[in-house]
Amino acid sequence: MSLHPTLQPYADAWTHSIDAISELVQPLVEGEWNRRTPCPAWSVRDVVSHVIGLECEMLGDPRPIHTLPRDLFHVTNEHQRYMEMQVDVRRHHTGPEMTSELEYTIIRRNRQLRNESRDPGTKVRGPLGTEPTLEEAMRNRAFDVWVHEQDLRAALGRPGNLDSPGAQVTRDLLLAALPKVVAKDAGVPPGSAVVIDVHGPVEFLRTVRVDEEGRGSIDGAPSLGPVVSLTLDWETYVRLACGRVTADMVADRIKAEGDAELTAAILLAFAVTP
Repeated sequence: MSLHPTLQPYADAWTHSIDAISELVQPLVEGEWNRRTPCPAWSVRDVVSHVIGLECEMLGDPRPIHTLPRDLFHVTNEHQRYMEMQVDVRRHHTGPEMTSELEYTIIRRNRQLRNESRDPGTKVRGPLGTEPTLEEAMRNRAFDVWVHEQDLRAALGRPGNLDSPGAQVTRDLLLAALPKVVAKDAGVPPGSAVVIDVHGPVEFLRTVRVDEEGRGSIDGAPSLGPVVSLTLDWETYVRLACGRVTADMVADRIKAEGDAELTAAILLAFAVTP
């Protein structure tokens, strides 16, 4: 195996989730492809189309030449327009067309990963002309396919894999975004601390501290006097952070203590996915 050791956890997480997606959609009948998922405005077919499309871009395939319809009211910015292209071009594909393209894409990507010998810091093609490192790109794909696996599981009534390798990658990526959420987006004042206590299949307690310059940092040490404490389960944390629900929709699953105004501001800013 020529893959750099730093990249192996992301490859393993991606493989676990993409195989789960394949297993979930393989037996679907035509009507099930149209089921709504928690991913805003996307059906089961749309989510799988998105996964296929971005994996094809990792392979270096050209993007489709396609004009989006004007009535896609959920598409409001350039990032969404970019992502929608790979989805809309497949909207009329049948179930067998979707599963065969997914399987072929997985085969090609597995071959690419087996032969991957580049350094983790190598710049690669990213969405909208960005150039992430190979490590960032692989981490993002592991995160993306796990979150979309959960979207499909919710739509199809097949819960599972909340503690899989992809869940661990997702935890780290979402935690890295918390200092910005708390310090910048929610405007928690300097010298304050916010505690997030998550239980369930993935458990952690983290404290976000805002220094005197208003910069946020995160650590695993408890705080004696946090301005806000949030206690919630892992699945709710993911759904909030990935924009699948609002705090109002899952209020019964969140225990909040401390400043009510800051709590509301943090929960309002909690979603970190585009």
